[in-house]
Amino acid sequence: MTARAEGADSDTCDHAYAPGRLDAAALLEWTRKWRWYQRSRLPWNRIALHAELARRHAFARGPMHGNVLEMLREGRLRIGPQAYFEPGVWLTSDTGQISIGAGSLLNLNVMVAALERVEIGAHCMLANGCLVTDANHRYDDPVRPVPWQGFTSKGATVIGDNAWLGANVVVTSGVNIGRRCVIGANSVVTTDLPEFTVAVGAPAKVVATIAR
Repeated sequence: MTARAEGADSDTCDHAYAPGRLDAAALLEWTRKWRWYQRSRLPWNRIALHAELARRHAFARGPMHGNVLEMLREGRLRIGPQAYFEPGVWLTSDTGQISIGAGSLLNLNVMVAALERVEIGAHCMLANGCLVTDANHRYDDPVRPVPWQGFTSKGATVIGDNAWLGANVVVTSGVNIGRRCVIGANSVVTTDLPEFTVAVGAPAKVVATIAR
């Protein structure tokens, strides 16, 4: 069984592919991909990243993924003092901006992805596996493969100071979460939430208020 031409309708193409020869061209392609996708793990880049974090009085306990170093150097990633990152945190944006406030904690495997702008306030806690983004994958073209369709955005996503997001919370495009909000584990935030509230569910709904 042979693979169909690249760009063919993925709904009708064969899904079994015979491996080709491991020739010079295949090795060169693999090497280019390895250097690109593993660049954040190269020793000199890891040292450079920790130096950039130290300049900002921030700290990462383990590897960080995404284009963190490039964003810091380009001024598109702002990190406040005493911000802390557990291993596996992924911060990524090709052209947008990410801001993480002073004293905020991003726990294991948190991902922040910005098409335009994502802001996380000071002293926020994001538990394991949270996703915060201002974008969504397009899927409206019935012919073009979904991974090639790009993104849409409803606007910036902003999380106010002292917010706490439980494990695996998803915050979607264009959402504003007020300061001192608490979001229950596994919730999906699709609309704005007022400050000093507790919200849970998918989509997240306010279930309680917090005394001021």
